[in-house]
Amino acid sequence: MDKQGIEAVAKSIRSLSMDAIQKAKSGHPGLPLGAAEVAAVLYGEIMKHNPADSAWKDRDRFVLSAGHGSMLLYSILHLAGYKVSMDDIKNFRQVGSKCPGHPERLITDGVECTSGPLGQGIAAAVGMAVAETMLAARFNTSKHTIVDHYTYALVGEGCLEEGVSSEASSLAGHLKLGKLIVFYDENKISIDGSTDITFTEDIEKRYLAYGWQVLRGSMYNIGEIADLVETAKRDESKPTLIILHSVIGKGAPKENTADVHGAPLGEDGCKEAKKNLGLPENENFYVVPEAYKYFEGRRVEFAKAEENWKKEFEEWSAENPDLRKKWDAYWNGEQTADAAAPSYNVGDCLATRDASGKSLNCMADRYEWLVGGSADLQGPNKTKVKNDDGTYTPENRKGRTIEYGIREFAMSQVMSGINLHGGLRAFGATFLVFSDYFRASLRVAALSELPNIYVLTHDSIYVGEDGPTHQPIETLASLRCIPNVQVLRPGDAEESQVAWEMALASKDHPVCMAFTRQGIGVYAKADSNWKENAKKYGAYVVQEGSASPDITILATGSEVEMSLKAAALVADKKIRVVSVLDKTMFDNLSEEEQKKIMGDAKRTVVAEAGCRQGWEGYAKKADIFTINRFGESGPAAKVAEFFNFTPAGLAEVLKK
Repeated sequence: MDKQGIEAVAKSIRSLSMDAIQKAKSGHPGLPLGAAEVAAVLYGEIMKHNPADSAWKDRDRFVLSAGHGSMLLYSILHLAGYKVSMDDIKNFRQVGSKCPGHPERLITDGVECTSGPLGQGIAAAVGMAVAETMLAARFNTSKHTIVDHYTYALVGEGCLEEGVSSEASSLAGHLKLGKLIVFYDENKISIDGSTDITFTEDIEKRYLAYGWQVLRGSMYNIGEIADLVETAKRDESKPTLIILHSVIGKGAPKENTADVHGAPLGEDGCKEAKKNLGLPENENFYVVPEAYKYFEGRRVEFAKAEENWKKEFEEWSAENPDLRKKWDAYWNGEQTADAAAPSYNVGDCLATRDASGKSLNCMADRYEWLVGGSADLQGPNKTKVKNDDGTYTPENRKGRTIEYGIREFAMSQVMSGINLHGGLRAFGATFLVFSDYFRASLRVAALSELPNIYVLTHDSIYVGEDGPTHQPIETLASLRCIPNVQVLRPGDAEESQVAWEMALASKDHPVCMAFTRQGIGVYAKADSNWKENAKKYGAYVVQEGSASPDITILATGSEVEMSLKAAALVADKKIRVVSVLDKTMFDNLSEEEQKKIMGDAKRTVVAEAGCRQGWEGYAKKADIFTINRFGESGPAAKVAEFFNFTPAGLAEVLKK
């Protein structure tokens, strides 16, 4: 190891970080100043990566879970040779910069994961580690190993205080993810002061209880850090937490205090820090020459590692042409086999969650790379994948079904990690009302343009006896208002298949599908091209009524059938019924496109078993047939009668 080179890199990380934050007059200098060594050692000596090809499939992954310390990551990426220029560094936290306030995967070369909301990064790292084992089990042979890499993460106290880190770390220990190595920057300082005011638990014992290997060392002993990683790698049965004691804001006038966590050092503070660190006091954005020289030398070895992998990959491909064809399908998201879609007849009655289960198995047959599971609700969610490779366990890494346990937040972030890794596509499932548990993760997935698939069952008051705690009211509206999230609420079994096809077609956004617990009928569709129109416009005509109907009903989910029944009770009006599978897509149509679907109606009525919010632009308040209070406990039909949320109740609105 070139210790002098590593020390020059660490010193340069501190220099670039404090100056970028000072120039922006915004940022968090504490972590980059305090943890520069671990980044220098990781990118310089430990990680298998190639800055010339940040998308190399068998690279090691690094996640900065403590994303507020983003200048640590930008600095090391710049020094190592990724596409992060000095001008990018100088433009930190400015509009359009490649170095935004917190790391974003679509903006900065070499950033694996959008992070910043604390705890989510380590949970995504768990997903990446899961993906590595799944792909290794499928594609490595006795002669060739083409999937063999590690996932690293850097966390702070804040990450480990957030509940999602507990969920994900518990799952990682249970799954024995031996190629997951997490560094804990233990400086015992948070925004409000010493962590002793809130956080005094024994982290080592906590992680030992999770089933992790726990190692300790100093942030400032680069040889020790490398040795600890080697020790971690020797135990392949456990993930590893390496606790590195550090000094937040090392070298700054206010080092080891909360003042240095999240505010620029000030011009005088920067000068004093540079003096303390042996840097030129009056030179900004200074890089120690040995730092650039060090990485110039290392780049040959980085490139050689990828070339060696490519050589083995081509040998493996020549010897295993069928596996290579499958590999390409996995990474390109292509169909791996034919499978007929489930078929239904008009009048068939089944819950859309049951139809979803049939469609899931159809998709799993078509796309071997589809993996996932439920948060302890496989039966109620109907997410059992039949004829698969079983459940994913330490003994069966080929398993496609992931048992997440009651960990909705971690489930969502593990899904994100799997999709971030590439080569697989992940789905997860729970009750619709419990989507609130993973909402923060869904938001980051949408920002990251990840195609996570969420199966959300028990979608309304028709949950019945479980009562208002389990009956979603505001949930659909709250999901729809997250940018770049697609929310689908199919009205019958046939639409459920279309919803799954739309979900699998997504490349750049999460898809939430809401399914019923109660049985609903398969209805005739007036639109002969309804499947294509549903996919293109988010809505289509179920019942024509006429070109100029008296009323057009916009309905979603189970309320499509309700609307058809209600319309049949109103003999003196011509009523068109439109199924709005994707309200957001329908919202975004032009007025002309909407009118083609709605017809030249004199009046519009909306029907949805949820809150009014979001529908106000389509109908008058009195014509929005929704539920705007919490539900009630009782048999589903009785609850519906209590709210007058029935075909007869809707017919009363239509007759007005």
